[in-house]
Amino acid sequence: MGRKESRKLKADVIEDLKDKAARAQIGVLTDFTGLQVETLAQLRRQLKEAEGELKVAKNTLLMRSATDDSLLAPLTDQFVGPNAVAFGYADPVALAKLLVKFAQDKPLFKIKSGVLGKQVLSPKDIEALSKLPSKEVLLAQFLGAMQAVPTGLVTVLAGVIRGLLNVLVALKDQKGGGEAPAAGEAES
Repeated sequence: MGRKESRKLKADVIEDLKDKAARAQIGVLTDFTGLQVETLAQLRRQLKEAEGELKVAKNTLLMRSATDDSLLAPLTDQFVGPNAVAFGYADPVALAKLLVKFAQDKPLFKIKSGVLGKQVLSPKDIEALSKLPSKEVLLAQFLGAMQAVPTGLVTVLAGVIRGLLNVLVALKDQKGGGEAPAAGEAES
């Protein structure tokens, strides 16, 4: 391979990394030293199912792709040794769960750090993120809380109206203004 082809290949890798970083919600820097190719292939398949991917690149190419506005920019000081970046395009919690579990199952695989938005995450932060409920569960909890507010308001307002009705019925009975209401009328 000539020098020209090599430059073109490197430029393509840099553009690919920039594109992945621009689309990703979370990026996790990992060390895969000592892992077999089959193990990395297994991780790649799992990441693909979780709408993510793993990219292995030389540190010089990672540095060139980590421009100021890049997801990777806050991690440049950690581009030392063999690195792979896991990009998550959908649910950051799902990606964190997958990577933490994989690191527990394969001790040679190490999570070095990560970035969520512009916030740098330590390995402990990523582990804490992995313990959060999934996006669907959080949305369901939020919707449940939102439903509870109007229901509670209606209950309170109905209680006020019921109390007012009871006072009016009691006043009517006190003044002797007619016959007593039927049992079901006062509660409606």
